[in-house]
Amino acid sequence: MTHFHFVGIKGAGMSSLAQIMHDLGHKVQGSDIKNYVFTEIALKNKGIEILPFDADNIKEDMVIVQGNAFPDTHEEVIRAHDLNLKVIRYHDFLGHVINQYTSVAVTGAHGKTSTTGLLSHVMNGDKKTSFLIGDGTGLGIPASDYFAFEACEYRRHFLSYHPDYAIMTNIDFDHPDYFKDVDDVFNAFQEMARNVKKAIIAWGDDTHLRKLKADVPIYYYGFSENDDIYADNIQFSEKGTQFDVYIDKVYYDSFLSPQFGDHNILNALAVIAISYLEGLNVANIKEALETFGGVKRRFNETKVGQQVLVDDYAHHPREISATIETARKKYPTKEVIAVFQPHTFSRTQAFLEEFAACLSLADKTFLCEIFGSIRENNGELTIQDLVKRIEGATLIDESTVNVLEDYSNAVILFMGAGDIQKIQRAYMENIGVTTSF
Repeated sequence: MTHFHFVGIKGAGMSSLAQIMHDLGHKVQGSDIKNYVFTEIALKNKGIEILPFDADNIKEDMVIVQGNAFPDTHEEVIRAHDLNLKVIRYHDFLGHVINQYTSVAVTGAHGKTSTTGLLSHVMNGDKKTSFLIGDGTGLGIPASDYFAFEACEYRRHFLSYHPDYAIMTNIDFDHPDYFKDVDDVFNAFQEMARNVKKAIIAWGDDTHLRKLKADVPIYYYGFSENDDIYADNIQFSEKGTQFDVYIDKVYYDSFLSPQFGDHNILNALAVIAISYLEGLNVANIKEALETFGGVKRRFNETKVGQQVLVDDYAHHPREISATIETARKKYPTKEVIAVFQPHTFSRTQAFLEEFAACLSLADKTFLCEIFGSIRENNGELTIQDLVKRIEGATLIDESTVNVLEDYSNAVILFMGAGDIQKIQRAYMENIGVTTSF
């Protein structure tokens, strides 16, 4: 048994990894800021101690896992080096963990968390699968056959991984504080493709993914007969989305997903492709797909009267568009109200016009002040630069949430990667509803 200390344990990936090591029988603790972060719930439920940052947290018998957001000058990291302890970055540590299993990396600019959550749930319907999801959820199952994990492209961290399979959901320009342009992003994914051992599952409509070169087979998925695996005969009902799956133009089976939206069908196709290539039992896969309840902060619904309150991590224009599309398809008779908090000044600046365009798809948009990050907490633009680009958009904060009561028959989308949950929490408390986050 190893004694691990996680520096920045409330980070989504760090929280997940800490839970995995705890489940596998190791002693685990960690440190972080005192402010509430939703990932701490799972940690506390497993009895994992969360401490405030302090150099005295570091003891001589520990292995230190250093969160990627924290520099080598952090007081705990300095103490660890002073004690000659092993200090390993999150992505490097995860790279070692996955080598013990048949591993499936899920990467892409968008859809990583939802696809990883679906993959881990569905595969566990037939084979033991440990998993790390970017919503702060992790599970280490002793004697697992598989390991499903989210692999982030930021700062090319995913190049630390050499998975058996990789699902690549899409390539898009994001993280403008690191990547120069979409070609730079593509080059990172091209490097990642060289690391894959068995096969790549890639979205067929992505022009960048179609240019990938790899030493393993690439299976494209989508809605076209030109794809290696595609969905057809798509039908919507109260139960969700029913669709037929074809592989190499041959009918494979019919599947039912309880979710709505084209992106959710695409996620399911990628998961079905992995299950097919690994020869998993299709009946078990179908049954597991039908029981998937989603992941944290991905279209998580709370119904209050005729209102549907949705907590969603969407923080990029494409993700916002997909979330609005899901709301329109699932609740076609309701208004769609967007409550959005931009995440980081650099991303807001880079996608200012795109944010305005996608948020204009909602019936009404409310905006929160820009949320900074540990790496970046200021910028030249303000939220007013976005407000003036969206017709009818207004600002909202915890003191003005009562305006949302005016939309009695609406889906209200609380979107963002920062602390947008405080706005939903304030609104729910304002109308007398108990919150669980």
